[in-house]
Amino acid sequence: MEALRNPNGANSSPLTPLGFLERAATVFGDSPSLVYNHLTYTWSDTFRRCLRVASSISTLGIGKGDVVSVLAPNIPATYELHFAITMTGAVINTINTRLDGRTVSIILHHSESKLVFVDYQLAHLIQEAVSLLPDHCVHPPLVLITEDESLSDGFINTYEGMVETGDPGFEWIRPESDWDPMTLTYTSGTTSSPKGVVHSHRGVFIVAVDSLLEWGVPKQPVYLWTLPMFHSNGWTYVWGMAVVGATNVCLRRFEASIVYNAIRDHNVTHMCGAPVVLNMLSNSEPLDHTVHIMTGGAPPPGKVLLRMESLGFDVTHVYGLTEMGGPVVVCSWKKQWNRLPATERARLKSRQGVRTNGMTAVDIVDPVSGVSVPWDGLTQGEIVMRGACVMLGYLKDPESTAKCIRDRWFYTGDIGVMHPDGYLEIKDRSKDIIISGGENISSLEVESVLYMHPAVNEAAVVGRPDEFWGETPCAFVSLKDDDEGKPLPTPMEIIEFCKGKMPGYMVPKLVVIKDELPKTSTGKTQKYVLREFAKTM
Repeated sequence: MEALRNPNGANSSPLTPLGFLERAATVFGDSPSLVYNHLTYTWSDTFRRCLRVASSISTLGIGKGDVVSVLAPNIPATYELHFAITMTGAVINTINTRLDGRTVSIILHHSESKLVFVDYQLAHLIQEAVSLLPDHCVHPPLVLITEDESLSDGFINTYEGMVETGDPGFEWIRPESDWDPMTLTYTSGTTSSPKGVVHSHRGVFIVAVDSLLEWGVPKQPVYLWTLPMFHSNGWTYVWGMAVVGATNVCLRRFEASIVYNAIRDHNVTHMCGAPVVLNMLSNSEPLDHTVHIMTGGAPPPGKVLLRMESLGFDVTHVYGLTEMGGPVVVCSWKKQWNRLPATERARLKSRQGVRTNGMTAVDIVDPVSGVSVPWDGLTQGEIVMRGACVMLGYLKDPESTAKCIRDRWFYTGDIGVMHPDGYLEIKDRSKDIIISGGENISSLEVESVLYMHPAVNEAAVVGRPDEFWGETPCAFVSLKDDDEGKPLPTPMEIIEFCKGKMPGYMVPKLVVIKDELPKTSTGKTQKYVLREFAKTM
């Protein structure tokens, strides 16, 4: 047996999700792959189009390890680029379309992006971002994704132009190792030191297959793209849907009527989204068929879960982080729970749950000693994880990588309890993160902008409960004494000040001016006091 321990050439091919598309073109070749407005592609079409785009990208001299960025909504091109870019050996970087020009510029600079694909509705945003790049920085060439094929100034080509001129026989580049980087995703933020999360082909492959198994996704479902593809690459379902030959229904905009009409018109069976999507749909009419919806980010309110259930949605609650690449903890449902009262079912379903099969281990530990907390549903500790889904690390940031990955565990920064049945539940976040409509907002970064206001003396930002968004940023500030007799700013003036310096979703929705912020005996702001106060407002 000892002589057979080493891998051989036949059994050591690197894992990569890129092979999913090649197989889909064979198994589901004539079946629809992408539907967008009046446009429909088959899986054979999608495979050929991706090869053509990959070929065109390669002719630009882009290859292994280069970063290629995408700034676009949930349209067919965004889906295709997840395969096409990585087929060249390059690393795909999807950029949040809700960011401002300054933040996009920081991402382009930090990632050293070699090429950027941009939707025509975001052309002004990328042009602003490029104009803000440092003088010594090489500006990446831009490709315009447009519906009328007109080419604007500053762009080297259109997306369809790259499809047309590319080689459908292009030999796509397989990774040399499981651990070759495949994706680069930035955590939300506005500072000059963003965190770029890097995942490998191996990690993406495992999350993609694991997520399909846990959700019980059958062959050829109809999947509606209500989850942004820039959110951890659509929780890896961009690749996973090729495994099962799904019909991917793309949506440029998310509104209750648009989503509901798409569900009805295309007989949608599966969709994902933050709890805000559930809130958005909870006032709709009952469905005529069951739709399986996966949600995560913040615990969905019990009353929303009950309402969704009554409409015909089957809700699955999951938990993951950008650093995991997708859902790695799930509230795996037990049949006997169906006999419980509705309110008890909602309470159980709001818990985050247990590790998926693709994760090696998930635990809750005392953050100082590293000892597991009791399974009593009361003792709090930090959630830690271990498994192939964990990121390779933060790009160009070994210090932050070492801070969260230690003792063979990834420390999430989330605080939770373990219930007696082995299901975990998040109670708080130790990283001062506010989750609003599925977007992660660093309260520290919002505070840094507030401190730029000349009249602000102290600032503290906490999450305020919101029925629609889950929570929104609420700022508490104290103001400096003005010896010159100038009027002090109003809360609305402070909000307006913030609007020009951060993405809209990060701007505090409420500003409370106080004489002094509550502090501990050592002078640290008591945010837990402010959180409780925000709940009453």
